Amino acid sequence: MESLNFLDIFQGINTLVQGFSTDPKIAFGRIFLMALGVLLLYLGRKGVLEALLMIPMGLGMATINAGVMFFSAYDPATGINAIAGQAQMPGTLFVAPLASDTTALMNILQINWLQPIYTFMFSNGLIACLVFMGIGTLLDVGFVMARPFQSMFIALFAELGTVFVYPIAVAMGLAPGQAAAVATIGGADGPMVLFTSLQLARDLFVPITVVAYLYLGLTYGGYPYLIKLMIPEKLRALPMPMEKTKPITSNQKLVFAVISCVLLSLLFPVASPLFLSLFIGVVIRESELTYFFELFSNTVLYASTFFLGLLLGVLCEAGTILNPIVVKLLMLGILALLISGIGGIIGGYAMYYLSGKKYNPVTGIAGVSCVPTCAKVAQKSVMPGVVVLPHALGASISGVITSAIFAATFIALLLPKQ
Repeated sequence: MESLNFLDIFQGINTLVQGFSTDPKIAFGRIFLMALGVLLLYLGRKGVLEALLMIPMGLGMATINAGVMFFSAYDPATGINAIAGQAQMPGTLFVAPLASDTTALMNILQINWLQPIYTFMFSNGLIACLVFMGIGTLLDVGFVMARPFQSMFIALFAELGTVFVYPIAVAMGLAPGQAAAVATIGGADGPMVLFTSLQLARDLFVPITVVAYLYLGLTYGGYPYLIKLMIPEKLRALPMPMEKTKPITSNQKLVFAVISCVLLSLLFPVASPLFLSLFIGVVIRESELTYFFELFSNTVLYASTFFLGLLLGVLCEAGTILNPIVVKLLMLGILALLISGIGGIIGGYAMYYLSGKKYNPVTGIAGVSCVPTCAKVAQKSVMPGVVVLPHALGASISGVITSAIFAATFIALLLPKQ
């Protein structure tokens, strides 16, 4: 009997120890990502970041980089047979996002416990549609209908990150489809980024989606500082004028949702799954279908968000995240959200002057859709007693529509023609 090696029992430690000699970058990356995952969980728990996404994502990130073991039969990253002459290969029992061979994928579906959810819900965009259905049930489109010009005006300014980052990404060496996918991070709409990267940059689908959702969680903590930097306290304390708006009935909202869904699908059919998902949620809300409303606004939305966060966490495996191109994606993603935030505030300033200095410019940040996070950021960033939430929700909901339009335009122009 061979002498017992305790590292063979504790394989997570064993793969880490051997990694320092075979691939130090991955070993140190694992340690960093474990610490980052714990930090994200902590910040989510404290309310600094979006808890619903960051808590499962953070724990998943820490666990995937800790739970690395040795496999002898196949490469867990691709699902193919191990490289000749290499007896063991490191991997996990979570998910293999790069699997392409159908036979290998069937084997992986029987081994990796999150693989079925990834393959049948995440990698085809279904989970994005389910999230949109849930979000739709929570949206009151009356906020947009009450002030459509103001809302869409600000939302268009808040797409500046998408517009400016695309040529920058191309100049940095990304292919047009890849550049478009990462530029849509500027719209701050996670399902839209997921959907666009699936269509235009499937090879970078995993890192682009991970970067997008990681940064979307950070907007909750970062945008308040941008607001304080760009908007003086005097303007943050500006009360919004009382408005005389006509009551908008459920039937009017229902008509708006149906017309918007059909018209947008007619103009941008490539994004029609997302339009249908969003507006079917609105229709359920306004039709007072109580059982459907409870199903999608609670069970579907929160279950999808949970598994979305968990999958994003376990996709943050060091070998994937430390790909050199991810550094570019990290830079471009934060630049897109920064420019979009600045653009939204510029739109808020434009409304401030167009309204005769009666419009609080803080509302502009809500144009960066991220419903309802950015609307809540806007309300929390004004002085006590100032109410901007109705205007902010209108801009935020309009931001969902504009981000879908920009994403659909990219896909229509750049999707390879067969």
